[in-house]
Amino acid sequence: MAHTEYKTKQRSVIENIIKNENEHITVDGVMLKLKENGDNIGRTTVYRTLEKLSSEGKVRKYVNAGESACYQYISDNCQEHFHLKCSNCGKLIHIECKHIDELASHIEKEHNFTVNKLKTVLYGICEDCAKNEKN
Repeated sequence: MAHTEYKTKQRSVIENIIKNENEHITVDGVMLKLKENGDNIGRTTVYRTLEKLSSEGKVRKYVNAGESACYQYISDNCQEHFHLKCSNCGKLIHIECKHIDELASHIEKEHNFTVNKLKTVLYGICEDCAKNEKN
């Protein structure tokens, strides 16, 4: 039996919030946007909807140990590059770099393993946080 996508008003509202975010957003961020817009949608519904959108491949979920998960809508321009995530401030950086692409190509050719760019995130410290740590 074919999978049918069940659309509700709540799902559409939550999906639109994620779509309109330029950066990643947490559940708390979604809840704040809902409150600002006067939408009365419960936290459990937000969690369930984000997990469903993630499992459907419409939203990418990033998890950093000890922090809230954050979510980002997967647009056409967000599929063919890697991501860097700052373990300090949580900033998510899109990176298009021939060296990382070459590394992915090397892994595929030499190790018979295809890297999934949609699920690959490199964790570290961003430039701003590194500067702040030096001061």
